[in-house]
Amino acid sequence: MAEIVVAERAPAPAGRWGAAPPQELLERLKDYGQEGAFALWDELAPEERDFLVRDIESIDLARIDRIVRCSLRSQGVPVPAVEPVPESSVSTVEDRTPEDKQRWWKRGLKAISEGKLAVVLLAGGQALAFLLGSHFSNFKLNEFCAYRSWLLSPLMVTFFQQGTIPCVSADGRFIMETPYKVARAPDGNGGVYAALKSQRLLDDMAGRGVKYVDCYGVDNVLVRVADPTFLGYFIDKGVSAAAKVVRKAYPQEKVGVFVQRGRGGPLSVVEYSEMDAAMTTEINQRTGRLRYCWSNVCLHMFTLDFLNQVTNSLEKDSIYHLAEKKIPSIHGYTAGLKLEQFIFDVFTYSPSTALFEILREEEFAPVKNANGATYDTPDSARLMLLRLHSRWVVAAGGFLTHSVPLYMTGVEVSPLSSYAGENLEAICRGRTFHAPSEISF
Repeated sequence: MAEIVVAERAPAPAGRWGAAPPQELLERLKDYGQEGAFALWDELAPEERDFLVRDIESIDLARIDRIVRCSLRSQGVPVPAVEPVPESSVSTVEDRTPEDKQRWWKRGLKAISEGKLAVVLLAGGQALAFLLGSHFSNFKLNEFCAYRSWLLSPLMVTFFQQGTIPCVSADGRFIMETPYKVARAPDGNGGVYAALKSQRLLDDMAGRGVKYVDCYGVDNVLVRVADPTFLGYFIDKGVSAAAKVVRKAYPQEKVGVFVQRGRGGPLSVVEYSEMDAAMTTEINQRTGRLRYCWSNVCLHMFTLDFLNQVTNSLEKDSIYHLAEKKIPSIHGYTAGLKLEQFIFDVFTYSPSTALFEILREEEFAPVKNANGATYDTPDSARLMLLRLHSRWVVAAGGFLTHSVPLYMTGVEVSPLSSYAGENLEAICRGRTFHAPSEISF
């Protein structure tokens, strides 16, 4: 019988780095228990070795080690009991007077005209910061609305990238997506704070005279960007942080809600998954409403001073949320951990927070994937916008006609014509508009 010879796999060419990984980098990995990243070095081609070395060198190993250790250690640590948000911390729609709203509107517009407001837009791992500069002084309302159509000087707009963080095993070891690449994931929407700090955007805002920062998510089609009324309320209250909130639609709605951490403690957000059935259904006997009812909808306002303080505090504490996920790896999809910060994590650090109730039908229509049962599809969210604008037109004395059921269509009011339904009488009164259509200035 003929002899069968099985050839051994030839070692990869040495390439730039030789037969062994760079010794200094290997020692640094050993310091943090991550030398397994070089486990398959001998099997890599020269260009793959180069890629792996660059990939490891791009990781701040000391920082990531601190984050992983602090986050793993925080699991199971008792947290203060939660209480409902005190009524004094919430401005409800029903309690606002026309005089309050007018005062806040004027105060907010004044701050904007003085260049004191910056806006940060969150967009899935990327973000956009823009400033409303002094050229907005003495503006009319339609001029103020123009920035919503992105009519801004390029010098006032900055795009910036949020970070990623290595995915790890339950014992904190890096998971390798390929033999020459560490698996990574975005650091969560709360990573925007670290990005603002590391890319010196907070310093840039301070240098331009900014005092307040409006922060919101891109997926809300009804968002009122840089809302003067909300800004004026925020300034009037003299707090470090504020959030627009909506009432929970029903007890089982899958939304995070604001709570107070311990009696007299700071306000923070509890995720739906952290709430037991008793907490989600508990009723305030005096009002007949849910005790834990103020839903977080990612419409936030902060002082710039607070953001500078809280970014340092978040970095010092280095506690991230751990999400158990299937991570793509050299062994296929494997169980691992993604580390994230959430946009609402900062509220725990705020010495004073105020909440501002809004109506869903006026300011909250999130666009998510259609398979998310609690969210609107892009089409239905746009319909909410059209319905809102149609109500504006009718309230301003206009009339609507339509060839399909009105709940399926509507009119759209250009932001150059109105910001929130005001000043439309001169355009709409006595006129008939056929839906669908757009009303421009």
